[in-house]
Amino acid sequence: MWKALHQLAKPERLYQLCGRFVPWLAVACVLTLLAGCVWGFVFAPADYQQGQSYRIMYLHVPAAIWSMGIYASMAIAAFIGLVWQIKMSDLAVAAMAPVGAVYTFIALVTGSAWGKPMWGTWWIWDARLTSELVLLFLYVGVIALYNAFDDRRLAGRAAGILVLVGVVNLPIIHFSVEWWNTLHQGSTNMQQSIDPSMRTPLRLTIIGFLLLFITLTLMRLRNLILLQESRRPWVSALANKGGRA
Repeated sequence: MWKALHQLAKPERLYQLCGRFVPWLAVACVLTLLAGCVWGFVFAPADYQQGQSYRIMYLHVPAAIWSMGIYASMAIAAFIGLVWQIKMSDLAVAAMAPVGAVYTFIALVTGSAWGKPMWGTWWIWDARLTSELVLLFLYVGVIALYNAFDDRRLAGRAAGILVLVGVVNLPIIHFSVEWWNTLHQGSTNMQQSIDPSMRTPLRLTIIGFLLLFITLTLMRLRNLILLQESRRPWVSALANKGGRA
């Protein structure tokens, strides 16, 4: 395991590996999202209580799930970077943060759109909504902090510390509907409470959002590696070959 980890710590090796996976992941992402969205928005039946408005869950639920999942992944990368001083971990955090911020923003916007017909208001300072908003601020803070320093090592360390401090918000988001009396519905058991005709496309969109996150992160990571290693001989050689690797 450690040998493989140190192999990934080599910028040239990681750059090439990301390049191999991106096309396959992108195709899988498009097919999965297309199947899930078309099934969910067109062919899935209307809900007996919420009517057509429930369909927004095919965007809201995957975005909300992975807004937390991405942050947890950033925390793992930040921990590795701080403990083992692997600079590629810092780049991974920087690559994931904007994607996580967009997912969190989507979750908040779609949640507000869903809440309007259900609750009669676009926004309320509900425990789940507020803690999700705090998550967005954490993402923005990590992005700003990483770009606030010219020294990349110092920037990575500062952003990593903020990521690890912000981890405390994840259980608050998850358990907020149990700890406090909120308007937001409690945790849903998809297997028991959602009809298969609605559950299957939801699972497809959840997988699709995951594949999209991985694809975008690997693409961003490749760009960040090139920027950081721009003076290395292997980058010059790559540029002479037309950028193919």
